[in-house]
Amino acid sequence: MAAYVRWFDSLTNKDVGIVGGKNASLGEMIRALKKKGVTIPNGFAITAEAYRYYLQYNDLEDRLRDLMGKLRPKDMSSLKRTGIAVRRLIADAQMPEDLQKEIVLAYKKLCGSKACDVAVRSSATAEDLPTASFAGQQETFLNVRGEKALLRACQKSMASLFTDRAIIYRIEKGFDHFDVALSVGVQKMIRSDKAVSGVAFSVDTETGFKDVVMIDAAYGLGESIVQGIVNPDEYFVFKPTLATGHAPIIKKRLGDKKIKIVYSSSKTHPVKKVAVPKKEQQRFCLSDTEILSLAQMVQTIDAYYSKLNKRWTPMDVEWAKDGTDGKLYIVQARPETVHGQAKQCVYTTHRLLKKPSQKIQLTSGLSIGSHIVSGIARVIQSAKDISKVKKGDIIITKMTDPDWVPVMKLAGGIITDLGGRTCHAAIVSRELDTPALVGTGDATKTIKNGTPITLDCSQGAVGYVYQGEIPYETDKINCDKVPKSPVPLMINIAAPEAAFGVSALPVDGVGLARVEYIIANSVKAHPMALLHPEKIKSARIKKQIESLTAAYSSNTDFFVDSLAQGMGTIAAAFYPRPVIVRLSDFKSNEYRNLIGGQYFEQEESNPMLGFRGASRYTHEQYQEAFCLELQAVRKARELMGLKNIKVMIPFVRTVDEAKGVIDLMASCGLKKGVDGLELVMMCEVPSNVLLIEQFAKYFDGFSIGSNDLTQLALGVDRDSALLADLFDERDPAVMKLFEIAITGAHAQKKYIGICGQAPSDYPEVAQFLISKGIDSISLNADSVIPFLLRQKKRG
Repeated sequence: MAAYVRWFDSLTNKDVGIVGGKNASLGEMIRALKKKGVTIPNGFAITAEAYRYYLQYNDLEDRLRDLMGKLRPKDMSSLKRTGIAVRRLIADAQMPEDLQKEIVLAYKKLCGSKACDVAVRSSATAEDLPTASFAGQQETFLNVRGEKALLRACQKSMASLFTDRAIIYRIEKGFDHFDVALSVGVQKMIRSDKAVSGVAFSVDTETGFKDVVMIDAAYGLGESIVQGIVNPDEYFVFKPTLATGHAPIIKKRLGDKKIKIVYSSSKTHPVKKVAVPKKEQQRFCLSDTEILSLAQMVQTIDAYYSKLNKRWTPMDVEWAKDGTDGKLYIVQARPETVHGQAKQCVYTTHRLLKKPSQKIQLTSGLSIGSHIVSGIARVIQSAKDISKVKKGDIIITKMTDPDWVPVMKLAGGIITDLGGRTCHAAIVSRELDTPALVGTGDATKTIKNGTPITLDCSQGAVGYVYQGEIPYETDKINCDKVPKSPVPLMINIAAPEAAFGVSALPVDGVGLARVEYIIANSVKAHPMALLHPEKIKSARIKKQIESLTAAYSSNTDFFVDSLAQGMGTIAAAFYPRPVIVRLSDFKSNEYRNLIGGQYFEQEESNPMLGFRGASRYTHEQYQEAFCLELQAVRKARELMGLKNIKVMIPFVRTVDEAKGVIDLMASCGLKKGVDGLELVMMCEVPSNVLLIEQFAKYFDGFSIGSNDLTQLALGVDRDSALLADLFDERDPAVMKLFEIAITGAHAQKKYIGICGQAPSDYPEVAQFLISKGIDSISLNADSVIPFLLRQKKRG
């Protein structure tokens, strides 16, 4: 048996001390998961003992100790000088002849009859442990071909045990530099330079929501994502219904993918960056089948390691698609350490104390974390300038790389022009619990160096940078210590991107999911404009629609997919708790504001009382578009398997309208009672209250819409600033309607809840409804904890 080389398929997770965390993990997966459909390219590990032998053969340890003894860790220039000197000493030493022979022999066996290209990766003996891991401590070398190039890459890999970030990491974790050794992994390259590659996590990296697989994908070699030089495609797959045979792709976000890394013919630079053609940028780089296949492999890895460790172990996985054979491969997997540790349930909110004006917004991007922070902007154009960063500064740069880790630990926040949610800046910021904004596109140009700024990541998936220091507050609540609600408590939600975070609140489900938000923010175009682009006269608007829908085979596919994914994300976040999805309740003036809307909407003098709700759904001017909404509901319920979705119809003026909508829904494939489908009606027009026993024949339950019910009961336009003082849900007439509705619904043995604003704004309204026997109360997210704490005071 070879002394210094071990083939991956001979390794298990117990061999970390011999071949390091990455290589041991690869061996474990090849042995245990190959039969379960996880495909991993073969290779071999050069053991940690080979590294020790290499140092001993060249008599390096004393010289290394001497250099490290002079290091001043808090001095960036000292760290840089020491790191360079140590790495050079190791990389330029002589490879022992017997070790060379073993490596070359293994390489020939791996390649077969002719030289092949391999990836050379480091695998340290103290990395990828459940409590000790960091992104990119050591170096990776791609497209290494030939014996001489391989041996040189192995020496450089050994030297990378002393990268600046690895040195600092070991000091902070309390590891002795000379107790840690490095194994080198040699793995046959997957030709993703001709296809696609990326990273995947078996957890939502922002919120810790455990029921999704998150996948980032871009063209070419995977380093483009890790280095943050591209904004990748992003996909989310829901694990519980993936396991039941459904196809739950609950989110697809198109990245620009402008650059890819491919093979180069240069011996000194074996890879290069090239531009991606515009047409490819506008397409998703993975098919739905590939997304689901990859998610299945990631979930299999997660399940295996969770069983092995006897606790949930979310995984951080690198994958690649081979452009030659078209197959997907797993090339690395390690525990994800930010969310993998058992934590107390704490719900933390961050809130600006005043709303910033649009004038002081400097840029926006993808939020990493949910914090708010103020500090001095430190615009760093290159790594040479990182010594200028002071503790608490907010770093603004094009992108970060592993060499930046020491200085990132000083920063109050990180903002980058490039990158997606799994780029280096994002990964490290999460591990440091530092707020970050990535993929802004223009931060280094729009933010002035040395000026005070506020970075706000508290508003969901998109974060903002504002000029100046804006006051904010932070509140932490232990979820386990709030009292229980005296009535089932639901939540109102509009933004799917907020769903994973707020799903941790102690609520029984979603009482109102607003479809119009998804249409306005994800679809953006008027649905009839998508159905009938030939009616649009403006070339500019046509171009906007073409750009929106470029990744899809048809405009209708774009609409249905976008809407289904928005609904699906919310339903997945709360699964299996019920989620009541209210179909679109835009008014005609709001529909006109959508792209192309002016071609399909009349101008109404009072749109609040105009063409909206049930009357719109069944009208010939909108019926086609309504059926697209129903297709989206069917996709979320049937294809994604999210049967916890209930459907709510807003603004039903008459019983005949109710019957007409339900008949239309049935003709479009959504029939009450079939496959467990429940239909709910908004109770928001006085006629709904007065004739509730007749409406009850067509619906499974009701949800009081206090905003419209108040408006119509008091004859007050709720949008009128002049009449704002008269609009009050606590008015006796409105409270009487609440009571009649509850009594009437219960008399028909129907469920009735409330999803209007009143209980969120007025505690006395909530208490009145509870006293009258309301079946549930649905609140805005920021009202849930205060509502529950008030119950404690009453107790």
